[in-house]
Amino acid sequence: MKIGQNGRVVSAFAVVFLAAASAFTLVWPAAPARAEVRDKWCKGVHLRFFVGGAEGDSFGTVVYKGAKQAERDLGPTVDYIFSGWDVERMIQQLREAVAVKPDGIAMMGHPGDAAIMPLAEEAASAGIKMMYQNVPVPKVIARFGGGYVGAQVAQLGRALGAEVVKRAGLKAGDVAFMQGPFENENRGARERATIAAMEEAGVKVIKINSYPGWAADPNLALPVITAALARYPEVKAVGYGGGQMLGNVPAFMQAAGKKPGEVFNFGVDTSPQVVEGFKGGWVQLAADQQPFLQGYLPILSLCQQIVYRFTPISVDTGAGFVTPDNYKEIAKLATEGVR
Repeated sequence: MKIGQNGRVVSAFAVVFLAAASAFTLVWPAAPARAEVRDKWCKGVHLRFFVGGAEGDSFGTVVYKGAKQAERDLGPTVDYIFSGWDVERMIQQLREAVAVKPDGIAMMGHPGDAAIMPLAEEAASAGIKMMYQNVPVPKVIARFGGGYVGAQVAQLGRALGAEVVKRAGLKAGDVAFMQGPFENENRGARERATIAAMEEAGVKVIKINSYPGWAADPNLALPVITAALARYPEVKAVGYGGGQMLGNVPAFMQAAGKKPGEVFNFGVDTSPQVVEGFKGGWVQLAADQQPFLQGYLPILSLCQQIVYRFTPISVDTGAGFVTPDNYKEIAKLATEGVR
């Protein structure tokens, strides 16, 4: 033992350690190099993206702009597929997409679980990453993976129906119309849920089933809508199963001899046409499902899965309601094709 200057006992080990420390300089391991921020980090990846509608339609245009923005930001090569909202055409195009064997496919869910399932299996066997947008396909995702970007359609539909009852002041015995693709198991869940919520309030809801081509050209629905309004002049509210139809409300109402605000018109999505409908007093309520994100996020997720081996992302893009009180807040963005 050795007595230190402060009177404490210092062990022989400590003396040796202090001596060694004075003879050597301790060197700590260098910090790992910081990863560089990468530009166009998805470059070289080949994707196919289903826009859903025809080129230039109001909803499909916003989806397309979102996807193009992701392509520009991230750098993949993207083939864009337009289907005119024809589910049989979508399935044929998906079959062709899987055969090409891109790195990833972003698919609209409109054809439904049963129709997509065998092609999803083929894609999985070929190592093709899948994402789905706009209409959920939970059975496909549960079996073969992938993510979903879009509103949860049944939840959105039920919320819309309850909001219509409240804002339109509907009571038991009142009559309303609801237009939509009711026979489509997955896609029609939104309109079926809207009807269920309204019927729970005692409203009599009359279904107007969609015909092929209405989404691409809403004017094809003019004879059906006007005939229904003529047959049921007491109707208080009319619902539409998509932004294209909702944007055509002034034409429907004027053809039926109705004035702005005489019928409570509601539906889903915003667009420049829908904004004009609000401005003119023709449209009273729209549920916003942010289609720009339905374009951008599937491409982002596919790139993340392919380049970084991340798991797929799933995002509910249902954002709430657009009304005569707040439509001006998004009017400019709708004109720019972002909302």
